[in-house]
Amino acid sequence: MGIAHTTFTVTEETAMGFTLVSESFRDNNMIPARYTCDGWDMSPPLFWTRPPERANSLVLIVDDPDAPDPETPDRPWVHWLLYNIPPFSGDLEEGVTTQDLPLGCLQGMNDWGRTGYGGPCPPRGKHRYRYTLYALDRVLPDLKTPDRPALEKAMQGHVVAKTELTGMYQRLRV
Repeated sequence: MGIAHTTFTVTEETAMGFTLVSESFRDNNMIPARYTCDGWDMSPPLFWTRPPERANSLVLIVDDPDAPDPETPDRPWVHWLLYNIPPFSGDLEEGVTTQDLPLGCLQGMNDWGRTGYGGPCPPRGKHRYRYTLYALDRVLPDLKTPDRPALEKAMQGHVVAKTELTGMYQRLRV
């Protein structure tokens, strides 16, 4: 049985227009190879709309719930952690680098043991990749490059809304 990610109690309706989209792929559709280990391994452009008025920061968690194999998933594999994203900045550009992140935005440690985006690179089968954006009622303190459990612990009790974009990817060659 796999390890699930933390479920947060959301204190506002998420259907109020808070959305996350990409111009590069639609929800539940294939992620272009350029954003994967088979391409340039850079982050796709992401855009969000209508964060709740109570949002003081956003957290982005990108994971693969089908790792390592969709037939026998073990635990979600973390591809990217960003926190303290200014809620009204509206987007993260394609291939965003540490230097280009919005002012105040901090990164956590992905499951490769480094900061930054690590694109889809499934060892076998078609995997789902969840881009989950959380609106928080506070700005988090500097957590010194947290892993997912530490970030989720700091978020506990502060999530006011969330939105999710899911992409799919299957390697043509392994």
